[in-house]
Amino acid sequence: MTVLKNIAKDRILQITVLITVISLFFARPRFADINFHTLWSVAAMLTIIQIYAYLHVLDVLAYKLTSIADNTRKLNMLFTALAVIAGMFLGNDITALTLIPLYLNIAKRYKLPQILPVTLIGMGANIGAAFTPWGNPHNIFLVSRYNVSPLKFFEWSVPYLILSLIIMLLVFLFIPKKEIPTQKTEPIRISWRPTIITTVVFIFFFFGVFRAINIIWPLIVAIVLALAINPRIMLKIDYALLLTFTGFFIFISDIQQIPAIVNLIHDMVYSEISTYFVSIISSQVMSNVPSTILVGKFTNYAQALFLGSNIGGFGSAIGSMANMLVLKTFNQHGSVSKKKFFIQWTIMQFAGLIILTIVGLGLLIFRI
Repeated sequence: MTVLKNIAKDRILQITVLITVISLFFARPRFADINFHTLWSVAAMLTIIQIYAYLHVLDVLAYKLTSIADNTRKLNMLFTALAVIAGMFLGNDITALTLIPLYLNIAKRYKLPQILPVTLIGMGANIGAAFTPWGNPHNIFLVSRYNVSPLKFFEWSVPYLILSLIIMLLVFLFIPKKEIPTQKTEPIRISWRPTIITTVVFIFFFFGVFRAINIIWPLIVAIVLALAINPRIMLKIDYALLLTFTGFFIFISDIQQIPAIVNLIHDMVYSEISTYFVSIISSQVMSNVPSTILVGKFTNYAQALFLGSNIGGFGSAIGSMANMLVLKTFNQHGSVSKKKFFIQWTIMQFAGLIILTIVGLGLLIFRI
């Protein structure tokens, strides 16, 4: 029942279902338009991520790193750096849900700032998630939709990651070095055998994403592993996200059969730059996952869509699911004004969006 409740209250899924149902009055979906490779890839990714979350790998890393922090700047840098790295492998959602409560517990204990560090953790998770094909679910769609090779994908993501990290390093220079007591390491143990096995399955999944093997096999292996470790892991999977993908495939299949809408969207994504900006802007109002699926069906400018969809995750609260989770997690664990946090978080988010939009535009223009 908890799983069904979580699915039912997912806002993005609710909107997806609504527009999908409306689209059914104009056309009928074509089975061939549903990208099952993307669906199976996302399902495998979500399963593997939940296994890692169950094994508390990220918790242990967070406690180990923060045990060496002796001032506020170093603590912020360590948490943000871990958010970037965790975002690469575990996605921005799990990273935000895990690291933000850990940081806020320390912040409340020693009366440390909460708004900027939490915002930086969320931004770091988004930046890291953009680096890998599985960090963001829409990256998996891009790889599948345009048959992108690993080399080509990282040609896009490495420059974006490097420039984003440089900008974040400049931000850290303005964080004061207030001394804090060294954190004690919590007694959390990693179960090494299932962790190693999960990592092997993760590598298996990597080959599936890039079609070196049929993705169905990594999915099956991931599900079997989850059931073997603890069947309740399967209850934690974000089924709403899978249904959102499915709903948008159906919706886009329908609108592809309406000439007026097809012509309108084609007119909006007529060039690489227009595709880039349409992706960023549409992400602000419909989130970057459905935005990527929608725009991706009508353009061949893959790099522009990659940059636009990942940068579009910054800005508004619905720019990405991780943004909503940051706000929700802070409301649950933060001890400063929720209104103050939202206002300052929004200002910093849109500042980041503007700066990274310029960065992405430069990457496209100069082919870096």
